[in-house]
Amino acid sequence: MFGLGWSEMMVVGIVALIVIGPKDLPQLFRTMGEFTGKAKGMAREFSKAMNDAANDAGVNDISKGIKAAANPKAFGVDKIKEATGVTAAAAALSPERQAAKEKMTADMAKAAEARIEREKLQATERTTPVDVKMEEDPAPTTEPKGEA
Repeated sequence: MFGLGWSEMMVVGIVALIVIGPKDLPQLFRTMGEFTGKAKGMAREFSKAMNDAANDAGVNDISKGIKAAANPKAFGVDKIKEATGVTAAAAALSPERQAAKEKMTADMAKAAEARIEREKLQATERTTPVDVKMEEDPAPTTEPKGEA
């Protein structure tokens, strides 16, 4: 409230108690509460009047249109199809294009399966231990140092 912390409000309360006095302090708080209530009521009334004026002027309709235009899903290909009159039945593929689509889908599925198999093979090659034969180093030949 007004950016005051508890310590600042405590100081203001103590100063008010000393300056105004304990006898008149409740009356001051009551008057301040009534003033705050009237100010909030006036703010609500003003806000409601502004919203009503905006509704009467059609601002809400304009804002809905702007939001719809800014939304890519709502203003996408479906809206273009609606504007041009293209329906789902008219957008169906011709038999030749449908056959080509099915062929491409099958080829892509085969390619994906081949890629998955290739990745599995590479993964097993990485995890398979490799037999490494290490040459044995001959034991170091150290001759005992003799006494001379």
